[in-house]
Amino acid sequence: MIPAPFDYVAPSTVDEAVQALAAAGEDAKVLAGGQSLLPVLRMRLAAPTTLVDLGKVAEMRGVREDGDALVVGAMTTHYEVQRDALIAEHAALVKEATDTVADPQVRHRGTFGGAIAHADPAGDLLAPVLALDGELVLAGPNGRRTVPAAEFFQDYFTTALAPDELLVEVRLPKHTGWRAHYEKFNRVAQAWSMCAVAAAVRTEGGVIEEARVALTNMGATPVRATGVEQALLGARANAETIRAAAAHAAEGTNPVADGNSDVEYRQHLARVLTGRAVAAAVGA
Repeated sequence: MIPAPFDYVAPSTVDEAVQALAAAGEDAKVLAGGQSLLPVLRMRLAAPTTLVDLGKVAEMRGVREDGDALVVGAMTTHYEVQRDALIAEHAALVKEATDTVADPQVRHRGTFGGAIAHADPAGDLLAPVLALDGELVLAGPNGRRTVPAAEFFQDYFTTALAPDELLVEVRLPKHTGWRAHYEKFNRVAQAWSMCAVAAAVRTEGGVIEEARVALTNMGATPVRATGVEQALLGARANAETIRAAAAHAAEGTNPVADGNSDVEYRQHLARVLTGRAVAAAVGA
């Protein structure tokens, strides 16, 4: 189908983009990489009055260090994230998850911030950002504010972003020396996760000193597997303890039944995939 008519604005700075959103009102849409928005426009599931294209906003691209954190510009593409040396060194879990996103074509066009702001519960970048205690920096008419990932994701495709705000960057605390793995289960015909697990661990002398585990598509928002994290804390990094900890993976989850699986199967997947993810991360 052909999208409904809309006005088009292509600002070159964050301030110009915020002004354009404020002027357009609640019916405006932001275009980042367009991998989620364009199909919705073509099917007329969305009919914005104004499209604000962020493609020319150079200040929203790239990865940089800021003390104990990495700052990832919202318009940084998945391809760029995959190949960034700072990400590989200090946020390996993000690279692991980004490697599984869709296909090469989408990874060249899709953006890190666009995927997060879209807040699809089956999206693969939400859980890693949550697991690493990431923070989202939002810009609006009243300036910038920072929202923890645990508060940013609110419901299906719903975030803390106001209609006149932009996600401009993501701050990720450095997890240097941590080992990570993203274990994903999906239908061969599509890349959307039926269930996936983001795991990052820090070990010392064969003992798990810290663990971060979050689940994809096990509820309306990404879910932190706190039961697993607590069970892993201080445990030996071996198959037996990992298996016991993974048994807690489905606690506190609320997955939906759909054409791919029922609730019980998704909870089973969460336990199995958590065991695999943690084992792969520690090399057990």
